[in-house]
Amino acid sequence: MKRPLASLLLAAIWGLPAFGDEGQLPVAEGLILDLNANQGVVTEDGDRVAVWRNQAPNRSAVDFVKQDRGRKLAGSGRPTLTKNLAALGGSNALVFAEQELVNHEEDAFDHLITGQGYTWFSVMAVHPQQVGKKDVNSFFGNLRNGPPYEGFWGNLMDDNRLWMGTRNGLKPEASEDAGNASSLWHAELNPLVVTNKPLETNRFYLLAGRMGSGLGRVSLELFVNDSTPVASETVPVNPEANPSKLAIGQERDAIEHPGKESFHGEIARFLIYERPLSDAEMQAMTRSLRESYNLRF
Repeated sequence: MKRPLASLLLAAIWGLPAFGDEGQLPVAEGLILDLNANQGVVTEDGDRVAVWRNQAPNRSAVDFVKQDRGRKLAGSGRPTLTKNLAALGGSNALVFAEQELVNHEEDAFDHLITGQGYTWFSVMAVHPQQVGKKDVNSFFGNLRNGPPYEGFWGNLMDDNRLWMGTRNGLKPEASEDAGNASSLWHAELNPLVVTNKPLETNRFYLLAGRMGSGLGRVSLELFVNDSTPVASETVPVNPEANPSKLAIGQERDAIEHPGKESFHGEIARFLIYERPLSDAEMQAMTRSLRESYNLRF
């Protein structure tokens, strides 16, 4: 699949690399994860996905693999590959239904929340969520597998409003309500960044999240189909935070309750940069991905 002329012109306008082949992007610097349902997917038992291979050139995390630990039925955690979707201009997607693929590089993504910042993009559709833990339906996350669960993640409320967050492991001051220490969100330490309206089911969107770089308080921004944020907050950076393995389709490698905090939906592309992209780069990426996947809004 060749990139449209408009996409190549966009790259020239912004002074960004112009690529011709499918899977290549107008922004290359800092790309550490590129999961593309058209490439690097290993299936077994027909269309069940055993491995989704990272296509990014600068990567330490390569294979996202099926996880049977904790599941009563081996193989039940595998998503399903669907091919040649008209809604995506003929591209493929992985269908997740309380399933996950896990990369077992423990520290590959830790630095993103300890000062370096990040940008992620997801071309995805949501289905009705099956409520497990209230308002936690994660399509990715690298939370530590135990208190204080630091890491970053993308989620859906039970009504399919989109939300993102960065859990930094910081605890409230003793004078604050002690109950906040174990809650999902804390207004100062772990803010909720959420859309006002739910996503429509069975419709593909381009979603993105961005965390600023540096220490002190940095921005958290959420994007839907556009390069202008629809929601934003600020969060303090903890340089000592210690996240864990990155999972796609789940908030962490949750072997003690697999599927409980997973999402229902489809992912065609998932990208992570190890830096906050500039506004110009966000615009270039948004236009390129929308064109590549025939997304119309």
